[in-house]
Amino acid sequence: MKVLGIGKNYVNSKDEINTYKNGKQIIFSKPETSLVFNNDDVVFPSITENLVYEVELVVKIGKKGKDIAESEATSYISEIAIGIDYTAKDVLNLYRETKHPWDLAKGFDGAAPTSNFQPISNFPDLKNIKFDLKINGEQKQVGTTDMMIYNFSEIIAYVSKFMTLEPGDLIFTGTPASGTGQIFKGDHLQASLEGDLLLDFKMI
Repeated sequence: MKVLGIGKNYVNSKDEINTYKNGKQIIFSKPETSLVFNNDDVVFPSITENLVYEVELVVKIGKKGKDIAESEATSYISEIAIGIDYTAKDVLNLYRETKHPWDLAKGFDGAAPTSNFQPISNFPDLKNIKFDLKINGEQKQVGTTDMMIYNFSEIIAYVSKFMTLEPGDLIFTGTPASGTGQIFKGDHLQASLEGDLLLDFKMI
């Protein structure tokens, strides 16, 4: 299983989309061991003092594909979930200074809590999916897919130019442009997809 992430993929206004759409998608990966399912609580990682959250929609690939056309790309999605892309920001900054990879800052154990998946048939309009994140009962992030710089089809087509996508692969598709912030031990995170609470866990 591959777990891929898309960086800097949302805007605050639709007018900004064309400004940032230059064909250079930011792609990174997380190991399978970063995933946490079943709303299990997540152990706060000892390797960081600055853990940052990003709520994201996660698409699951349902069939094998390479060099996928944008017009066919959504047919490769089998299910959608909501997840958190955690970043150890202090670790990231340290490695950015020396132009080293992001792996340790993005791929530690527990870096990708993910909800149960919902069938793609539950989402008739992929360009207008609503999702949000509350922390300790306070609304922190709200997103809709119409604010994506690169939509699901464009992401899948782009990634498949470089690597074969296989059933079960997951793609974290980016976080809303505002509302990200620091997370602390004891925080309670609740993420909803189209109004349904799917992700509900604590940092311990």
